Amino acid sequence: MSRPKKHRRICSVPDEKKFNLSGNKKKTVDMTVDEYEVVRLIDYVGLTQQECAKQMDVARSTVTAIYDTVRRKISDSIVNNKAINIDGGDFQLCPNSKHCCGQCGKNRCGRCKHGACDRCIGIFREPGMECFVIQYN
Repeated sequence: MSRPKKHRRICSVPDEKKFNLSGNKKKTVDMTVDEYEVVRLIDYVGLTQQECAKQMDVARSTVTAIYDTVRRKISDSIVNNKAINIDGGDFQLCPNSKHCCGQCGKNRCGRCKHGACDRCIGIFREPGMECFVIQYN
């Protein structure tokens, strides 16, 4: 009997799931939500692969494999003028994504003073890092 597949933790599902700069609707590259999250955490947020693995609750080797795959997909899209579709994958939404102080910092609560929002967990996070749950020992 094989080991059950572990879901990857993500902060949020992307608002835009289709990127098509060329107008070409026939050629597409499919990217999963967890692949998108790896690129977001490493390239946009600036985490290391080890930090990304901790954030997503998977092994670093898993993040490395995902990152290599998604880089090829992005390269294929750019070089061959293909659209990118983001959908599917084995993931679960982070339980902190709705309650993190970064949501308060985005002024979604309307009170947006650090610590004043009842959803604030007391740790300020910059926008884009709302669900950053890494705990260093």
